[in-house]
Amino acid sequence: MGTGNSFGRVFRISTWGESHGGGVGVTLDGCPPRIPLTRDEIQIDLDRRRPGQSRITTPRNEADAVEILSGLTNDGTTIGTPIAMLVRNKDQRSSDYLDNDMKVAYRPSHADATYDAKYGVRAIAGGGRSSARETIGRVAAGAIARKILKMYNNIEVLAYVSKVQDISAENVDDDTFTMEEVDANIVRCPDEASAEKMLERIDEIRKAGNSIGGVVTCVARNVPAGLGSPVFDKLEADLAKACMSIPAAKGFESGDGFEGTLLTGKDHNDEFYIDPETGATRTKTNRSGKDHNDEFYIDPETGATRTKTKGVEGGISNGENVVVHVAFKPTSTIGQAQSTVTRDGLEVELRGKGRHDPCVLPRAVPMVEAMVALTLVDALLLQHAQCELFEDEAPLEDRPNPMGVTAKREGGPKQVPVSVGGEDGPISQRVDEE
Repeated sequence: MGTGNSFGRVFRISTWGESHGGGVGVTLDGCPPRIPLTRDEIQIDLDRRRPGQSRITTPRNEADAVEILSGLTNDGTTIGTPIAMLVRNKDQRSSDYLDNDMKVAYRPSHADATYDAKYGVRAIAGGGRSSARETIGRVAAGAIARKILKMYNNIEVLAYVSKVQDISAENVDDDTFTMEEVDANIVRCPDEASAEKMLERIDEIRKAGNSIGGVVTCVARNVPAGLGSPVFDKLEADLAKACMSIPAAKGFESGDGFEGTLLTGKDHNDEFYIDPETGATRTKTNRSGKDHNDEFYIDPETGATRTKTKGVEGGISNGENVVVHVAFKPTSTIGQAQSTVTRDGLEVELRGKGRHDPCVLPRAVPMVEAMVALTLVDALLLQHAQCELFEDEAPLEDRPNPMGVTAKREGGPKQVPVSVGGEDGPISQRVDEE
């Protein structure tokens, strides 16, 4: 495939098609065989992404009905070969672009000018590959990734609109919110009170012929420890590339992100403990908001190592929730007049035409979920290929303690008390780092 159209290394997608062409789709390679899969499972996520859902999304009327062209048996089982999926365009209106000034003038902050600068030609109608319709292929493949994650370790990937301009969701528990709560309103914010304020702001901007942006938060639950490969393929780095490739994405944060720069190391560090039930290594939770530290501890039930909710340390998942935030700019095509230039270098005034989202956030939710799910499946397959090809035959006492929310120490928490630093004081550790 051409440069820039593929994502992933083992679990790899290549998307194709333009907004006003015959259709858009994806080829997914590297999908494990023997997975039961139906068209309806993929259609669920596509329906959440499709246009025309409400007054705050583009009114373009597309069913976005997916056709699976290859990669399955007749009874719906993956066979390990490439899975090709197609969604045909039905309601494109190219005249909205070709019969007015948008044919020759660049939309401010849109990809029109840069595509022309790069290729020397561009798909004027609908924006071509720069249109959000390209994401149909990602969401279709992401639905398959979602199923694989669920089957493997009951991993859930859920996103929601956490901020519209300066209005933030205030009462959302990242550990417990559900897709049903997210989809209960057209803003896709599980905090109903905040959603009403967000909707009022979006409507105000929409009626003025303008657009508005905000933030989508995505939570991946039950992610096992060990995903991500330092130094250049850290899990956070792969997630950042995945999410920043979505149209209109302009910022990415993992965990505390930029807010973490306001803290000291003592406040920011994630201290460990042992989960009293599982014996797993964990990091301490931060629900009270008094302290950002994810200190490690041992789960008292499973004996596994546990931590707080940031999910990634040293570029590798630590078995806790992986939480990321993606900032989306206001839609660039608006109904108000703006200064711009034509392709041949004349200054003109342009008022956008066509059907566009006044706020991309509600439809960006399934897009972010898809890209996070695709990244996690790719990392999971890479982890199995490199580190789990052969079973660790070391004695139990010589292995690292199991780590994360779904981990469990064989035999439960370690019962033998260990002295670390004398009777009263903590252990002293000298560390030399560049």
